[in-house]
Order: sequence, then structure tokens, then C-alpha cells
Amino acid sequence: MNETIQSKIKALRKNSRFAYIGSVNDEGFPQIKCMFAIKDDNVRVHYFSTNTSSKRVRQYLQNPKASVYYCDNRFFKGALFTGSMEALEDSETKERFWNKGDEKYYPKGVEEPDYCVLKFTADTVNYYQGLNNTTFSIEELEHGVL
Repeated sequence: MNETIQSKIKALRKNSRFAYIGSVNDEGFPQIKCMFAIKDDNVRVHYFSTNTSSKRVRQYLQNPKASVYYCDNRFFKGALFTGSMEALEDSETKERFWNKGDEKYYPKGVEEPDYCVLKFTADTVNYYQGLNNTTFSIEELEHGVL
């Protein structure tokens, strides 16, 4: 893989404040939601915090197929990761991703029963910039191998 594309995908993920996450509803239609992106250098695994009672958590429990999209609107480029999502409710994970200010949404802190962490595991990534649109496996992205 071109190291420039590899570094652009990683930078796009690292520098994005928001991510658009996709789920599948009961009728099989795609659903998109914008969420805060939790900063992490791992390109295979992405995390998001949300309400356990949310529509998205219910959808992922019924159908774990998911996508996560990061974009830079200024330069019209984006990375669409495709894989699966799971909801984690263990204290260790919740504490790891807890941020100051989260108590505004989860008054009981990490012990809040309506607080969970979504863990997305990517299989592929599609990178778009200009008129170039290329899909890579996550192994290719991680190791820079075509």
C-alpha cells in the first residue's frame, strides 16, 4: 500500500472530532448517526460511548453489521470503515473511556446503567480523495501491504 494513503487514512481518523456510525434497522435499512470520535491510534478498533437504552445499541444487538465514516469536509476526503459493532458494559471498559463532563449525560458516572461503550471492529476501509476511491483490508492498512 502506498505509505502516503496509509498515513492519510490514519491521520483522518486521528484528527476527526466526529464520526458517522451506521447500523441496520429492523426493516433492513441503513441508519446513520453522528457521534463524538474517541481518540485512539488503533485503526482496527474504534470506540464510542452512548446510552445503553439507545436505538443504536438495540440495532447492533440484533444485527452487528456496522460502518464508521470519518471525513474532512475542507478537502473532500473520507474513510469508510466496515465491520461489526458490539456493546460493552463492563466497568473496566467504561472507566477507560470515561471523560470529564460525561456526568452531564450519565449522572451516576461509570456505574450508570444507561452508559455503555460501543466497540467497532473493522474488516475493511474505503478511502476517498479527489476522484480516487480505493478499498483495503484492515491488514493491508495496519501493515502497509497490498
